[in-house]
This record gives sequence, C-alpha cells and structure tokens, in this order.
Amino acid sequence: MRVISKLLGATLALAALAGPASAATEWVMATGYPDSNFFTKNIKMFIDEVEKKSGGDLKITLHSNDTLIKHDNIKRAVQAGQIQIGEVRLGVYGNEDPMYILSGVPFVASTYDEAWTLKDEQKPYFDKLFSKNGMRVLYYGPWPGQGFYTKTPVATVDDFKGKKLRIYSTATQKMGEMLGFQATILPFAEVPQAFSTGLIEALFTSPQTGIDVQAWDNTKYFTMAGAIYSKNAVIVNGRNGRREARLGDERGHHRRADEDPRRQWHDRAGRPGADHREDEGNREGHGRGLEEARQSGGHRRARRVLREAE
Repeated sequence: MRVISKLLGATLALAALAGPASAATEWVMATGYPDSNFFTKNIKMFIDEVEKKSGGDLKITLHSNDTLIKHDNIKRAVQAGQIQIGEVRLGVYGNEDPMYILSGVPFVASTYDEAWTLKDEQKPYFDKLFSKNGMRVLYYGPWPGQGFYTKTPVATVDDFKGKKLRIYSTATQKMGEMLGFQATILPFAEVPQAFSTGLIEALFTSPQTGIDVQAWDNTKYFTMAGAIYSKNAVIVNGRNGRREARLGDERGHHRRADEDPRRQWHDRAGRPGADHREDEGNREGHGRGLEEARQSGGHRRARRVLREAE
C-alpha cells in the first residue's frame, strides 16, 4: 500500500458527504506550482490514487502553475467554495495568524526531524483554525532547506549589504533586512522579470524554486544554509465534513500499522521530494554553471552568517 493511502479515507469520506453515491463527484483543485515541481508531481499521484480507490466516483481536475487561481488566493477560494481542494503555502498567511509563519523563522526548525516535530505540535492548532473557517487539512508537505542565490561569493554578512534580495514571507523579509539586504517579497513566478528589470539581484529560496525560476540565468553562486524547512498544506472545503469520527476511522483503515510516519514525511513528500530535491536542485544548478559554495565549507559559513544577524 502506498504511503498516501492513509489520506484517501478522509478524502473519499468528504466526497461521499458532498454528493449522492449514484453520481460521480467532481472536484476542482488549484496549485501555484508548475508541473515539474515535486509538490505538483505528488499531487498528481494523489489524484490518481483517489480516483482508483473511489472506483471513479471521485474525480479531481488539477489546475497548476497559477492557471486558475493565483497561489496566494487559493485558501480564500477553497474557503469560499469556489474550488473544493487546493495546495497552499502556509507562510503566505502570516498576517492572519503568526502560527502560519512559525516554521519560516530561521532555525526554529532547521532539519527535517525538527520540522516534523514542529508540524506535530502545530497540528491541533491548525486543525481548529482551519475548521473554524470551514476547511480541513488533508496533509502537509515540507520544503527543502533554503539557501542564497547570488551573483558573487558569500564569505561574511558584509557581502549582503545593500544587495536587492527576493524573499517570500514577512519572516524572511525581516531576516533579509537584518542581514543588510534590501528585501522584497515577490511570488516566484515574478522572479525572472524582477531580475531583468533590476528589482532584485539575489534570492533566498529552496533548490526546487531555483530550478523553477532557472536561477542560473541570473546568478552564479548558491550557498546552502538550511535554516528553514517550511511546509505546504493540501486543504479541502470542509463544510460537508462534519462527521469527524467517521473520517478518523477511515484514515485508520487505510494506514498500515508498520508505516513509519517520519518515512512518509521524507519519502512521500520527497520522492521526488524535499530532501531528494535539495541534492537534485544542487546538481541541476551546478550543471547549469552555478558554483555551490557548500563544497568549500559554504554551508557552515552561510549558517554562521545567518546567526550573525540574530
């Protein structure tokens, strides 16, 4: 049984409550990432398994790469019932509740194991928060660790001063400013144009996003820092999902007793996934001409540079 099977019971139970059994239920799903992104690949596997397990009674149509709804607006669309299911980046919503950006604060969770522990601690809070707003979280997926894409090598914090940095959240914006950057929050889809117009000259992001935006076209060095292992969530409109006990039972029936949940975090969210994507992203960038500072102690140096700003 695939690791994702434990999620299918909840999904199918929600679908059963949403419509009559005699007719196929059709859901619309949105994500902001391109088809090459590992998050999108995992979603497609999830959709295939949902359709198989439901015998075709539940069909999910995926709209990727911001083609239906802009990524930052997906949570609102699910809540309003405009779409039934979507993937969100939790750090986008820090202005609504600081819990959304906790995993995006540097060194709060700087490894996958720490990110798993933080996810477990946050889960009851998120369950209540999303339920209050008519939604449910089906599962979480971790991002790879983060690093700096720059045009010049990074040796000390002074190398950052005055440079224009693209970041993606209020937490990383504060980090960038403390390090001396001129930090600007931008969606990843706007990064290539921002480079071409001179709005930015550096990135702090994951190897996966570096691939998505072809960072090698505009930068020469990648310095892996780790520091942040934030997460995405796949959410559903939960207005028809009031039978919590049934959903919990269904999840249990679809989970093997010998499945290690930490392996699910690493393997299912990461094959092709987060920890694998760190290495793949670094290899891809290196093949495109990026110099990986980690090979010469840059990883330790980048972590030290970040801590200089604390």
